[in-house]
Amino acid sequence: MAGLATPDLDADLERDTSSMPPASWQTVVWNDPVNLMSYVTHVFRSYFGFDAATAHRLMLSVHHDGHAVVARGPREVMEAHTQAMHDYGLWATVRKDPA
Repeated sequence: MAGLATPDLDADLERDTSSMPPASWQTVVWNDPVNLMSYVTHVFRSYFGFDAATAHRLMLSVHHDGHAVVARGPREVMEAHTQAMHDYGLWATVRKDPA
């Protein structure tokens, strides 16, 4: 197959990936008809260590907007946070950060 270009594999390996930001993910907590607002605030304070004002603001976002992004970071960490929210009885998912 003369005339076909072959990729330069060494050039691909030498490409600088350190300037590329790591993929960011989100833990999203969703509103549910079961948990009290005070309980959601308590979970945010005890698990994430948020101060009272931040936990309350995030809880109100869950209540009024239907969801709140409570954490951003590597996928594995966001999956652990999501599992923890499930363990507390909250509805939560992981999604890719659109930013």
